[in-house]
This record gives sequence, C-alpha cells and structure tokens, in this order.
Amino acid sequence: MSRTSYDRYLTVFSPEGRLYQVEYAFKAISGSGHTAVSVRGHDTSVVITQKKIPDKLLDASTVTHLYSITRTIGCVMTGLVADARAQVLRAQQEAVQWRYKYGYEITPDALARRLANINQVYTQRAGMRPLGISMILIGIDPEYGPQCFKLDPAGYFVGFHATAAGQKQQEAMNHLEKKWKKLDKGKGADDAAAAGKKLSRAEVIEIAIEAMSTVHATDYKAGEIEIGIVSTAEDEDPKIRGEWRVMDEAEVERYLLAYAEKD
Repeated sequence: MSRTSYDRYLTVFSPEGRLYQVEYAFKAISGSGHTAVSVRGHDTSVVITQKKIPDKLLDASTVTHLYSITRTIGCVMTGLVADARAQVLRAQQEAVQWRYKYGYEITPDALARRLANINQVYTQRAGMRPLGISMILIGIDPEYGPQCFKLDPAGYFVGFHATAAGQKQQEAMNHLEKKWKKLDKGKGADDAAAAGKKLSRAEVIEIAIEAMSTVHATDYKAGEIEIGIVSTAEDEDPKIRGEWRVMDEAEVERYLLAYAEKD
C-alpha cells in the first residue's frame, strides 16, 4: 500500500508507524494563518492572538478566537473555527458537569486532562476525525495559582510557563525561550519556574505582546490583536480579580503604547 492508501484511514498505522490523518490535523493548525502566544507569571496568565477580519462587511465584534469556559478559565483556539467552537462547547459542558457532581469549579489541569482524553479517543475511532485545532487553556488554580496548558489533536497536553501555537509557533517558541533565559538576571535558563514566578502582571503582558510583534515584524494596532487575561494581581479591578476576561480595545491600546515607548 502506498502513502495515499494509508492516509485514507484514521485507525491504520503506516509501516513507519505514522497516522497521517492526525498529522494532517496538525497542518490544519499551522495553515490557519493565525498565531497565538501565552505567558504566565507570579499572579497572571495571559493569551494573545491575531484578530483578522477577512471581509469588510463582517461585524468585527462577532469574530474572536478567545472563549470563556468558566468564570476563572478561558482559552485561545488556533485552527479551524468550527472545530474550535465544538471543543469549547464540550469544555463548557465538562466544566458544568464537574461542578454539578463535585460542588466546586473544575481546575485548569483537570479540564485540560479531560479534553486531552477526548481528543485522544478521536484518533482511535473510525467514526470521528481529529479536530484541527490547538487549544491553549489558562486559568487560576486555587492551590497553584496561574496555569497554562496546551492541548493538541493527538490528545497530548502539558503545562507551560510560556508557549505558542499556529502559523509562527516555532519562531514564537524560540523567541520566548531566549527571553526566558534572560529573566531573573540570567537565571531563567537554570530555573524557569522561579524566573516565571517573579514576573508581574505588566511584564507578562509585555512579553506576550513583544513575542507576537517580533515574530510577525509588525507594530500591531488595538483592533488587530486580542488579549485574554486571568489575574489576581493588585492592579486588577477587585470586582473581577481572578476571573477570565477579554481586554477591550482601549486597554489593549494602552499596553501597546507602553510597549512601543519602552521599545
């Protein structure tokens, strides 16, 4: 059988041990034309992504890649939008069922693990296909503080101090790694966790904006990017402290100006 024969079947391995349909799902993410970046610090997790409006007649307020799952957990989806909405709906259902069953809100790691398990099932049953999306999940854990997890179509998930997904994923990851090594007077390379814990809310947002601007070599305007944040910092409004929210354009503009002036 040739490769063209093996890639017709989701459940059949090629002689090299590859599942081509799962690999194609990863290509759907990188081919989406979007890049997402996430960074977490001492008391804040943030996600940032591009906001592209393909048609001037579209209502820009209805186009987004940032979604709320619970009051304290949100995500950025990169890849096929329809698949993304389906997974977000499933994530919301899982979170609601958890709260009904156990009486408290689901934690980010428990939600990431559950969704990763569902994604993995999609790679071993012929009656469904892998979702062509990457989900970066951020939230506040009552015990461990800010969290950041990334899930892929194969059902793999892992926590990150900073990560990226989408078209320029590798370039963004390289930039973030170099940035992390310089943190805490150069100690970030030896102890990434300790260096990340010293990042303030403003620094986390600045690193995310810098990564996005650098890999695309673009000075973004407020309407061209979206920023989602979960923070327990003192800078955050007490009414919404610790809750997921998407920044409005005025707030995004303020951080873009602060980054431009510092640059």
